[in-house]
Amino acid sequence: MVVHPALRAATGEGRRSPESQLEEAVALAAAIDLTVVHAETIPISRPHPSTFLGSGSVERLTGLIEDQGISLIVFNHALSPVQQRNLERQTRAKVIDRTGLILEIFGARARTREGQLQVELAALTYQRSRLVRSWTHLERQRGGFGFLGGPGESQLELDRRLIGDRILRIRKDLEDVRRTRGLHRRARERVPYPVVALVGYTNAGKSTLFNRLAGADVFAKDLLFATLDPTMRAIALPSGQRVILSDTVGFISDLPTTLVAAFRATLEEVMAADIILHVRDLAHPDSQAQRDDVYSVLRSLEIDPETDPRLIEVLNKIDLLESETRTHALAQVRCASGQATVAVSAITGEGLDKLCAILNQSMNANREHASLVIDLQDGAALAWLHEHGEVVRRRDDESNAYLEVALDPADWARFERRFPYRAQQKVPIL
Repeated sequence: MVVHPALRAATGEGRRSPESQLEEAVALAAAIDLTVVHAETIPISRPHPSTFLGSGSVERLTGLIEDQGISLIVFNHALSPVQQRNLERQTRAKVIDRTGLILEIFGARARTREGQLQVELAALTYQRSRLVRSWTHLERQRGGFGFLGGPGESQLELDRRLIGDRILRIRKDLEDVRRTRGLHRRARERVPYPVVALVGYTNAGKSTLFNRLAGADVFAKDLLFATLDPTMRAIALPSGQRVILSDTVGFISDLPTTLVAAFRATLEEVMAADIILHVRDLAHPDSQAQRDDVYSVLRSLEIDPETDPRLIEVLNKIDLLESETRTHALAQVRCASGQATVAVSAITGEGLDKLCAILNQSMNANREHASLVIDLQDGAALAWLHEHGEVVRRRDDESNAYLEVALDPADWARFERRFPYRAQQKVPIL
């Protein structure tokens, strides 16, 4: 059973409809192969302290659970440990809230060692607050005997201490991961290949777009949180410049703060990216609300999406819209957005040429243009310039190549170190 409590104070302009939120909760349950036999929205004016829902709603749900043989209730809202325990007692079924459901999905999706550590950290942080005296095995005592030993340590206290110790070890391991990522990032900066990070709401089509641009085979499916672990591939832009494309975990509304904190090591790739592609599902009825949720997570990473010049809006899934609807939707988005926008279809490939052109233009914005005269016999220097820069114009005679080249300042420094006798021939274009 999936239950969405619709708080009257949480509805209004700019908010998702209760039907849309319930639909998303059912899709989250389907993402871990749960069979949903009943789903409903229950309007409430304010949460009840003990069970969140009113006593009448709980009694009615209990009857439905008994009649349909339901063993699990997915509650599409955060529950306190006491509310979760009381609901389980009254309905005699297991209850998980939105945070617990997302943790279950992440646990099923994590493949790398880093992803598994991050999920375990978030899960243990969540579970530590759930250690309430609701099960008889937590009442056992350990240690001590006779009159001098004292009551010893309760099983509840022992479990809490073991979880605390495990959290400390995981945080230490993740700190090692963070340091390793920092070393890899500095190594890329020395190469250097610019990083283009894909961000967006879950199921917006990031992995499909990643596969299309990189020619990769990353798992992509019409499924919430289909991919979890970050993936990177090197791609070549039309100018010949190579960049690193990074696919990250999808965001979602009401993303638990414990998950944002746990996945900070992964999301640091977004913070350090040269360009951030915000992939939006333009065909989704709540596209604007999804954009606001993504922006909220970006702000928690100290990225201001309204003013950051690195952000480019990629309006995906335009193939699902009729021509008139598409034109109207694009006009609305572009009027409301201060960022560069491009409409694409990751499935059909429509608009990807324009996206690559915008990437090319953004990457070349800080490039310095200069003229060079290279000996035609110096194939290494010519090959290096073609590989790392953009050769805007070239003219050859019997012995020399005359080139206009655009390179990043760091690449000019690398070129001059490797071919020092060419430094005097690099002169600015008049």
